[in-house]
Amino acid sequence: MIISASRRCDLPAFHGEEFMAALRAGAIDVGHPFRPRAARRVSLRRQDVDAIVFWSRDVRPFLRHLPEVEERGYPSVFLLTLTAYHRPLEPAVPETGEALAAFRRLEQAVGRQRIAWRYDPVLLLPGLDAGFHMANFARLASRLAAHAARAIVSFFDPYPAALRRLRRAGFDPAGASGSPRQQAELLAAFAAAAAREGMGIQSCAEDAEGAAVASGKCIDEEWLNGLFGLRLAYRKDPGQRALCRCQRSVDIGSYGDCAHGCLYCYARR
Repeated sequence: MIISASRRCDLPAFHGEEFMAALRAGAIDVGHPFRPRAARRVSLRRQDVDAIVFWSRDVRPFLRHLPEVEERGYPSVFLLTLTAYHRPLEPAVPETGEALAAFRRLEQAVGRQRIAWRYDPVLLLPGLDAGFHMANFARLASRLAAHAARAIVSFFDPYPAALRRLRRAGFDPAGASGSPRQQAELLAAFAAAAAREGMGIQSCAEDAEGAAVASGKCIDEEWLNGLFGLRLAYRKDPGQRALCRCQRSVDIGSYGDCAHGCLYCYARR
């Protein structure tokens, strides 16, 4: 079993203490995303967990727990998001310099091969046009290549709640996902920037792929197998979108309790 911690919230940033208490206890109760009272007990015993995939925009609060996770023998990888957008869109995420420093600290603790950088979502708005993204991605890639083995890129999905938040904040989200042509051009530029830095690149749940960017998996059994000598066979996660290729996992987070406040977030209530 792969534990996803978590697509639904930034568990490393806001729930590290609760996670560690559950790890020590060997189990965690997880509510149903749409029926909160329908809780499920998920085993966190080492013999039941193949690997843990941590998702975060601010891993700093969790760094002090890493030695214990490592000592307990849990294989883990980290998917860290950094987009460096304007503050109104991301009101409470770490400043870019702080986020870059966190990548460095994590890489020193676990190694570059266990870290992936998520440039997600690619959001096309006034002030965040294609030229901005090409330059922004290249700038970040040059700073992150020493600390993350791969980049994962994904375009904005127009969830109704995210669209409402953007409009209320004065943004016009029409065309925010980009046309297929825009997406292909951006992916080609991202691939070139990643190649210059010696960084792998993949897309996430996209069907408008540039020739140089293959569709990948954020939760990737091949990545885990290669890192930790596992023998996980591929099983697509049935709970994810049709275009998502992620390996099946059990998510232990809860929607709606992330304090980063990003306007475009699908998991924010």
